[in-house]
Amino acid sequence: MSALQSPAHGHGAAPHVALKDYATGFVLSVVLTAIPFWLVMSGVLGDKSLTAMIVAIFAGVQVVVQMVFFLHMNTKSEGGWNFLALAFTIILVGIVMSGSLWVMYHLNQNMMPMSHAMADQP
Repeated sequence: MSALQSPAHGHGAAPHVALKDYATGFVLSVVLTAIPFWLVMSGVLGDKSLTAMIVAIFAGVQVVVQMVFFLHMNTKSEGGWNFLALAFTIILVGIVMSGSLWVMYHLNQNMMPMSHAMADQP
């Protein structure tokens, strides 16, 4: 038996995943995709901003389902480093998105086109 095949170098840290977990993740993903699709296509809620907010919430839940059931991310995998990397990534994405929205909002406020009355003046 070589050093690579010894029991000390087994795959003990790899998560054991059953087909049931993948099936559960798949069904949840389909449901979390079908409901927002139905909301948008049928226009049941009427208010577009409410529909957009609900779709965004479903998208967030969809991301969590994908990470848990397909990427097998949890606080115990690899000594918690996966979760720490995820938290760091979320913080960075939040900073970049909020900064981008802030810049776009201020550009919109400060770079508005002139009104017709102002354009006629020399």
